[in-house]
Amino acid sequence: MEEYNLPVGPQHPALKEPESFRFKVEGEIVTEIDVRLGYSHRGIEKACESRTYVQCLYLIERICGICSHSHTSAFAQGVETILGLEVPRRAKYIRAIVGELERVHSHMLWLGVAGHQVGFDSLLMYAWRDREVVQDALELISGNRVNYAMNTIGGVRRDVTKEQAEGILRVLGALRERLEFYSDVVRSEATLLARLNNVGRLSKEDALRHCTVGPVARASGVDVDLRRDDPYGAYAEIPFRVITSDRCDLMGRVIVKLQEIAESVNIIEYALTNLPEGPVSVRSPRRVKEGYVVSRYEAPRGEDLHFIVSDGSDHPARVKVRAPTLANIPAIVETMKGSYIADIPIIIAGIDPCFSCTDRAIVIDDGADEHKMTWEELRRYGVRWYRERT
Repeated sequence: MEEYNLPVGPQHPALKEPESFRFKVEGEIVTEIDVRLGYSHRGIEKACESRTYVQCLYLIERICGICSHSHTSAFAQGVETILGLEVPRRAKYIRAIVGELERVHSHMLWLGVAGHQVGFDSLLMYAWRDREVVQDALELISGNRVNYAMNTIGGVRRDVTKEQAEGILRVLGALRERLEFYSDVVRSEATLLARLNNVGRLSKEDALRHCTVGPVARASGVDVDLRRDDPYGAYAEIPFRVITSDRCDLMGRVIVKLQEIAESVNIIEYALTNLPEGPVSVRSPRRVKEGYVVSRYEAPRGEDLHFIVSDGSDHPARVKVRAPTLANIPAIVETMKGSYIADIPIIIAGIDPCFSCTDRAIVIDDGADEHKMTWEELRRYGVRWYRERT
């Protein structure tokens, strides 16, 4: 059978962000895939080098609209480690509460997107409707529904009152009942069974070989979760289960995320009912002593890494972010082999990708003279580059 090349992206209805996938297909079967990253450049890492650590939080939060609290938590924890700051227990619990609310709303968003990708838009409408109450809870705490601006170096910026806690607990009770409905739908609805069962298979061995993270890894039987394996914040004090599945397909990823939502509800309820008394932040020095740190955080999509270098000034010398999507990209290549063309959108969506989190701009100069661009030079270069092409 003759082999054809099938380009998908960088602009394509199946992709919510620009990225390029090039498939080799024989008939309806995918035989090879080439993933080409690098279509979304924002320069956040570089911009951090010319801003104070507190100002960096504003930028770091905008790496991803869905995982905004995850990124600021990873960054703040890293800076606090270099400083040797002990964050108050109440602040740690509040970070966990916001983080788990974010996990719930991220998984609910993905559940709706997954339904949309397989042509089951009723699931999209239901999931996003119920996701609204979670975003309302986040707005109740922070005043914002997307970027919550809760974290600061040394703790959190806002406390959680008794009235707010009671309101969130009421919301969680209603959401728990809805989760039973979603579990029944996923396990019985004909469209989902046909489009998810045995599709996008990723064995446990392949998941380990490709260093897959988060729900994608756990849905392939890999029992890994930073909240338990390398606990940070309040997670060493909060009881919870790590959800895994040995299905190794898209259905397994849906089931894992649904059960993780239920487990996040348990974590939030425990944290709210056992919220310690005391301050929510400690004073942080403006300048950070020389040092470097790798800060890890279990974001909704998986392990989020922040590498921070301090030169003793009031702004970082280097900030490097490895978002979980980058770690899961090799899984797309593995799960796509032998799949049908019609399954391409849902398999890509299966890792819950965020390409804006992932893409970086890198300039390689092989010449003898080495030149490091300043932020202003990089901005002018970008303006000039686009003017010449329009």
